[in-house]
Amino acid sequence: MAKMKGIKPVAQNRRARHDYFVEESYECGMELKGTEVKSIRQGRVNLKESYARVHGGEVLVEGMHISPYEQGSIFNTDPLRPKRLLLHKSEIRKLQGQVSRQGYTLIPLQVYLKDGRMKLELGVCRGKQLHDKRDDLAERDAQRDIQRAMRMERKTAGYD
Repeated sequence: MAKMKGIKPVAQNRRARHDYFVEESYECGMELKGTEVKSIRQGRVNLKESYARVHGGEVLVEGMHISPYEQGSIFNTDPLRPKRLLLHKSEIRKLQGQVSRQGYTLIPLQVYLKDGRMKLELGVCRGKQLHDKRDDLAERDAQRDIQRAMRMERKTAGYD
């Protein structure tokens, strides 16, 4: 079997960027069982309610739902079991220091395949308040209006 190259996104946590400011992000591997990998390759993973925590010198992802593999047998695991993330000890210490600050948490941002291996992008996030979310929505709407006006200008000028 040929070695796969490149990055193939599998699942994203779009709600995370809406609810949190992402201060920093880390790429880390995951400790998974065989049927979990097959299920993730099919795209049957949900990051919506997931978070990570540092416990006993390890980083664990809680609440990440990986649906059971349909062709699996007794080897299917619990869909919500905590998954251990593979990080260097220095990175774990740094994450523990960042999370100990008030208002910071670890949120999985996306799961993807990189050169045939399952990776998870972990963000150090600070929660947004309601007015921050409104500001983001207003900024996005303004950018959309600007793009629409530029398209109309090009169209009327005869560039399209």
